[in-house]
Parts: sequence; C-alpha cells; structure tokens
Amino acid sequence: MLDTSHEIAIYLHRFHNLDLFQQGWYQLKITVRWDNDAHATTAMPSRVLQYEAPNFGCEGGGYGVWRIDEKDNSFLTQPFRIKYARQDVLLFTMVAFDLPLKGNEGPSTSAVVLKFELLYAPLLDNGSEFQASPDSCPAAVHEFRIPSKALLGLHSYCPVYFDAFHAVLVDVSVHITLLKAGSYHDSMKVSSNSRTATADVAHESTGGSTQALNQAAPSDLKQVMLVKALLDARETLIVELQKLGSAINRTVDLTEYTSRMNDTKLFDSFLQANQVTADNEVSGQGKPQNGPEKANGGLDFQSDRLPQNLSKDDVTRMFNISGDQVLHLWSTFLTFHRDNKTKIMEVLHDAWAKDRKAEWSIWMVYSKSEMPQHHINGSSDERTTHHVGHKRGSSLWKLSDDPAHMAAMRADLHRRSIGQMKINNRSIQDMQIFGDPSAIPIVIVERVLNTPKRSLSYNSYMKNLDLKDSVPSRIDVSSEDGKKPSSATTAKKVRDLKIVVFVHGFQGHHLDLRLVRNQWLLLDPKIEFLMSEANEEKTSGDFREMGLRLAQEVISFLKKKMDKAAKYGRLGDIKLSFVGHSIGNVIIRTAIADTVMEPYLGYLHTYLSLSGPHLGYLYSSNSLFNSGLWVLKKFKGTQCIHQLTFTDDPDICNTFFYKLCKQKTLENFKNIILLSSPQT
Repeated sequence: MLDTSHEIAIYLHRFHNLDLFQQGWYQLKITVRWDNDAHATTAMPSRVLQYEAPNFGCEGGGYGVWRIDEKDNSFLTQPFRIKYARQDVLLFTMVAFDLPLKGNEGPSTSAVVLKFELLYAPLLDNGSEFQASPDSCPAAVHEFRIPSKALLGLHSYCPVYFDAFHAVLVDVSVHITLLKAGSYHDSMKVSSNSRTATADVAHESTGGSTQALNQAAPSDLKQVMLVKALLDARETLIVELQKLGSAINRTVDLTEYTSRMNDTKLFDSFLQANQVTADNEVSGQGKPQNGPEKANGGLDFQSDRLPQNLSKDDVTRMFNISGDQVLHLWSTFLTFHRDNKTKIMEVLHDAWAKDRKAEWSIWMVYSKSEMPQHHINGSSDERTTHHVGHKRGSSLWKLSDDPAHMAAMRADLHRRSIGQMKINNRSIQDMQIFGDPSAIPIVIVERVLNTPKRSLSYNSYMKNLDLKDSVPSRIDVSSEDGKKPSSATTAKKVRDLKIVVFVHGFQGHHLDLRLVRNQWLLLDPKIEFLMSEANEEKTSGDFREMGLRLAQEVISFLKKKMDKAAKYGRLGDIKLSFVGHSIGNVIIRTAIADTVMEPYLGYLHTYLSLSGPHLGYLYSSNSLFNSGLWVLKKFKGTQCIHQLTFTDDPDICNTFFYKLCKQKTLENFKNIILLSSPQT
C-alpha cells in the first residue's frame, strides 16, 4: 500500500494585541481537519519546534508550556498574559500536523480547514496565577480554507485577526507538502540508505522493467497519480526554496540533493521500457512552469510525463525514491526556515499583500463620472435660488435619481456575478470572507471629473466607465512623499511623525471609531493616534465652539509628539490625518478653518470621511429623519441641528454651513476619501 500524508507546518511568530477589551491570560488553540463529511479524522500534531525562548512583552507574562490535546488532536500554545494595548508576544513556535492519505484514495480533492481559537481565562485575585478552564468556549474563532491544489506545496503568510471584539493580529505562516507516510519515523534509514537506493534501482530498471510489465499486474491509476503528486510536491519545493533564497539573498545548498539523488537515468529507463507517448500521460495537479535543471546539465524529470501502464513494482520503486527526495528537500526547507524565520515572514507578508489586493478587487466596482464645470462651480444663479432654500426638496428627488438606490442596484447586480464565480486557486482562503462571498459589502469607487461645459442634457454628463486598469486599487495612507536623507548626511536619526485624529459624531463616544483605528494600525503600526475627547457630551452646541475645542486638542497633542520625536532624533516629515464620522466631519472642517490651525495646515495628509453630512440637511426625502430633526430643534434647541438645516439665519448666505462651504477647508489634504453607505 502506497500511503502518503500532507504535512502542514504552522509557524506562530507574533501575537500582537491591537485592542483586546480585557486583561488576562490568553492562549491559542489550533486544529486541522478535512473540509468534507467523508473524512471524519483530524490532523494529528506530529512535531513541535521551539525556535527561541518566547518573549511575552511583560514581566511574568508566561505560564506553563505548550501542549498537545490528544482528545481532539489540537495544539495549544503556552498561556500568556496580556496587560497592555499594542503588546507584542513573540512565540517563535513551529507546529507540524500530519494529515494522512490512503493509497487506495489517490491524491486528495478535498480542501483542508485550519481553525484558530482564542482562549481566555481571567486573572485571579492575586493577579498572577493562571487557572485553566478547558471546558470553556473559545472567546473567538478564525478559520481558513486551503484548496486541494495547494496541498502539494504552499508557503504563505496567514494573518489571524479573530473579530472586532477581539482585535489582535497573529503573524502566522503556513507551509505544506506531501510526504511518504512514516517519513520521519524512518528518517534515520533515509539518511543512510536512500543515497544508494537510487543507483541500485536504476541499474535494475533497465533490464528488468520490461520483464516486470509481463509478470506484474498493471498498477492502479490512483497509485500512479500518487507518485505524480509526490513528484509535483518535489518540484514545488525546489522552486519555492530557490525563490525564497533569492528573495532574502541567501543561498540554499542543494548540492547533496542534485549530486546524490539524480534520478534522470532512472526515470528515463522507465519511460523507454514502457514506450511512453503523449497518449498515455496521466492528468493531475499542475506543476511550476519552469522546472529546475540538474547540476549535470540534464533536465529534471517532469511529473506530467508519468505513464499509467507502469508495473506495480515500478510504481513502488518510484514512490519510495521520490518520497525520500521530498523528505530531504522538506528537511532542508525547515532548517532554512529556522535560520531565516523573520526575513521569510517579511517576504511572505509582502507577497500576501500583493495577492490579496488582486483577490479582494472582485468586491470593488470602479466608475468614472463626468460633471460639467459650470455645474460644480456654478454660482451665477445663487441669489435667484436663495429664497427657496428653506423649502424641503423631496419632490425633486426621483427613485431613479436616488444615489443610494442606484448604488444598491449596482451592488446587487455585481453580487450576482460574484455568486457565479468559481474561486479555486492555490491561495489560503479567509473564511470570514470566502465563507459567504455574497454577504461581503460591495465597495463602489466613483471619481468625478471636472469637464468643460457642454450643450447637452444633464443625464449625458454621467458616464460610467470601467477604470479597473487605470484607478489605483487603494490609497497608501502611509506612503512617503520624499526620499529620506541618508545617515551619512545627518547627525541624528530622522524620525517621521504620522498622527491620525479620530472624531466621533453626534452624541458619540471617543472610542466609537476604535474599529477603524485598529484597521489603520494594521496598515501602519507606527502611527500615533488621538481619539478625540474634546467634544464628548458636547455635540449639541455651536459647530464653531466644537471646532475650536478640537483644534486646541489637536495642537496640544501634536506639539507633545513633536517634542518627543525631536528629543530622540531629528524631526522629519509630519503627516496629520483625520477620520470623522457623521457630524464629526463638520467639526473637523470647522477646526481646520479656525485661525489657530493655520500654522499646521501644511501637515495635512489624509482625510477619511465616514457618512459625513458635508452639504447639510437642507434637502431630505426621509420623513422620519426630518421629524427627528424637527423635534431636536423645537424641543431641545439643538444649535448644531439648526446649522445643519440652514435655519440658523434668515439669510442663507449668512448661515454657518454656507460660509463653511465657501472656505475650501479640504484643499490642503493630499488624499481625500469620502465613504458613504445607505445603512449609516
């Protein structure tokens, strides 16, 4: 019986606490299983490698050791204590799971699911001891699916986020190959005997393969495909080893493999004995496009040339030899990974970010709208329209002209097309996204172009064009605008300062935007952030007063960070960004328009608006919303609502919002992102 197993090696590098709500003891639990009902067994943790001693980021932060639970074949990390926000726990642990395959099954066509669970135990009264609670439910779960195509060879970064209420980032990399079953149990035999096995079998095969075909029954097609899968795994390992070595400028020594495990003569003899033609090839998994060359100049055997009429003895010999070769390469990779774990993690992270940009683009729709210049900047008829400014304009809106309705229709149409896509590749699939692709929000990116006046109807100005190839997929909020001076020309180290200010909305709390903050920290962990508290419980007054309070809070925070950065080095670029929700966006614009902010306008970098009423509420077709505004103005005397509805002055030209819009408060930002949704 030709038995194989997938070895899934999971490297746990770092546990980063972004925003856990509770201090206490935390632990990671990992299980691996098939993604179908036919395979009830889970993978068994076979080996655990502790690369370095863990660093828990705080005194007394570790308790006990890692362990393997044989009841559910799971691996549990050492419990560690979380005391601070943005605390790093360096784990440096590699755990390998064995997922067996039977020879009569052939290569797997099922996906594999990786399950990460976050376990939590509260602090005891003395604050230091750990009390395990094995029967408790996990605090959070994050699952990933590995497609069957990736089971023959995968090296990928895999970030574990859990959920919004357990905001952490676990830096994980996943490495997979196909091994001959029991490879590590026979590793001593492999090291001593496998080097001569190839030559011995090669001498036998030339004279004996033809005779074996007449005496032995033809091998089972599934067994032939298993051998082919092993050869594919071997080729993938060679290519990935060379690719990783080149990426980190480290040479991977494959001299022993190429000199002592050269199988060209062996496989050529098999092919000649069985008179291989293009008609009896076996179809199976794909292989790298560029196969590696042997040290002696001959081409390596390509697994898609494997004939299906080999005898059982031939298949067994090829299975054993290729299995030994994959084991040798896999051991070489594990040693290489241990010596270069951090650099390999960085390379895999960069590759992951690039691939995800393309993968997630299926949920984004890009369009371009052409707007006449006189429509955008038109002011010739201002006075003629002011006298009707206070009237509600709901009758002017038609269903077909409602932007929210049009966006919903476009999103629904795009969501249907996503449902017909076949997502099947060699990448790890995040089940928070791919578990139900139709439930993921559709992001519609619109760009308005200012065009010359035309003598056409208004409807002809709106043209939706596909900008997939011309519009950037994202705006880099942390990109550098210039070259950093070299260390040779500076006496002190240059320290750039990036500050992001988060401003809540009406009757909001300073932590309302913590989820957005956490996502920003994932993009750029080096930012300094300010969760504005200046207007907490004070959002019913005048926008001018709220803007002044925010401006003073930002200036105080900015000066403190500038002094701190200058103390430890020469202060470089300063980038001041804002994120606002609801009327928090109006407060931001008011603060920027205040004279106290003038010296700092040159630092403005990125502005992200979440459902901001930038044009006020002069027109609204929502009767329920209008009733709420009327109640706030009539019985609460809410000044900001009067300003939002242009009723704070009889002359609309003297209203707060009219004057604010004339001040062009956003023109100093380098990046402006306006995000809206019918649900917010």
